[in-house]
Amino acid sequence: MGKYRFETEEHELFRKTLRKFLENEVEPNYEKWEEERLIPKDLWLKLGEMGFLCPHVEEAYGGLGLDFSYSVIILEELERVGTSLTGVGLHSDIVVPYIESYGTGEQKNRWLPGCVSGQHITAVAMTEPGAGSDLANIKTTAIRDGDDFIVNGQKTFITNGIQADLVLVVVKTDPKAKPKHRGISLLMVEDGMQGFSRGRKLDKVGMHAQDTAELYFEDCRVPAANLIGEAGNGFRYLMDKLQQERLVVAIAGQTASEEMVEMTLEYVKSRKAFGKAIGSFQNTQFKLAEIATQVELGHSFLEALIEDHIAGKDIVTKVSMAKYWLTDTAKQIASECMQLHGGYGYMEEYKIARRYRDVPVAAIYAGTNEVMKMIIGKNMGL
Repeated sequence: MGKYRFETEEHELFRKTLRKFLENEVEPNYEKWEEERLIPKDLWLKLGEMGFLCPHVEEAYGGLGLDFSYSVIILEELERVGTSLTGVGLHSDIVVPYIESYGTGEQKNRWLPGCVSGQHITAVAMTEPGAGSDLANIKTTAIRDGDDFIVNGQKTFITNGIQADLVLVVVKTDPKAKPKHRGISLLMVEDGMQGFSRGRKLDKVGMHAQDTAELYFEDCRVPAANLIGEAGNGFRYLMDKLQQERLVVAIAGQTASEEMVEMTLEYVKSRKAFGKAIGSFQNTQFKLAEIATQVELGHSFLEALIEDHIAGKDIVTKVSMAKYWLTDTAKQIASECMQLHGGYGYMEEYKIARRYRDVPVAAIYAGTNEVMKMIIGKNMGL
């Protein structure tokens, strides 16, 4: 795909440096990490050293003080290598912004430098065994006890859950609050806190190198100084930040689609059947023409949204549209591109097989696509 309108020479240079880093440090090892079901911690430290973690953090805390456009480039280049690197974007562009926006000076000093350097890996724990998109009905409680909160509950499907040493946990500090969402707060739980433990590393259909875990809190004592923002305001903070989270997922969906078109084009031009390249058959041409059109439309829509987001506009409705449409489109493209690869598409050594496994979950996480449609409908006055 073409580059974005907002890209300057500086962006191009940044992309080039990052791509070279990924070619040297990640691509040769990616297969091994998929088999081992984990990305090593030293990659995080290398990313941090190069300035590829949390580039938006202020220079006072070790960041580069850049805008979201640089995050877009990082998100795209990581997704090009593979979806299992999704935890890096989650750390930089989903979790750390909560500390930046709502953290106290003391909290920022304590955590941000390590988040930028890769010493700290972060996760956000919203989902529970009995509550996914329905956040107001979470059961995990954090009850005040002197200078601490006592946390009890369980979280699941937590990206970075095995490796994270800072977990932003969505808790109920007032279980009796009416309406329910008024009782929700955000609490930072740190590795090693008594009563905090991790369950198994979950075995997923795709995204094999990305660690995803269950987390348990049994009378886990967390200092009140780890409360992010004000008690009872957690739901509002989440709503404020979910716009960017869904944009991050939309960018990944679009990038995956662009990658699948490229690899399939290459394949159909070289693969022969009935004495000629399968790319010369009308069905192949029509299919790829349709897919390329969807990808082009997606790119233009996403570009406009990224520009609006950087400008600080409220784009919740359109981001919900992009998240649902681009991830659904990626699922459909994965299926059609696999078909165009024929039997080889079902073989692990062809990248389309991994894409076919990795793509579908994007329609589920960060709020299911059905929830996106609910938001769109509600904002249309329905």
